Amino acid sequence: LLTQLRKLDKNMYVATTKPTVFAKEVLKHFNLDSYFIKIVGSFLDGSRTSKKELIEHVLSHIPKVAKSKIVMIGDRMHDILGANQVGIDSIAVSYGYGSEVELMKAKPTYLVKSIKELQNIFC
Repeated sequence: LLTQLRKLDKNMYVATTKPTVFAKEVLKHFNLDSYFIKIVGSFLDGSRTSKKELIEHVLSHIPKVAKSKIVMIGDRMHDILGANQVGIDSIAVSYGYGSEVELMKAKPTYLVKSIKELQNIFC
């Protein structure tokens, strides 16, 4: 899916509450880092840990893109709540860490249960 999204000229970013330095290493280890324009995480001092703050930081790097063209994909309620707080759509993926009940409480724009369903939204 990441390869398909790149071929469709979709710009992808990571916004994680994990420390940036560790997130970059994990993505590099699995050869996924090259898919993302920017990897944004928390700081080692424990700051920048709010999902809203992380998403806002990513959005500050793409100011000419309308919010209606941006979507947050996440597997925890914090991903969805952060998207709601900054006014962008969200796609909750129930095949990750969060349960479907948790995700639905956060009111995502979409809920998908598989990568195929996610792929159908974009491709």
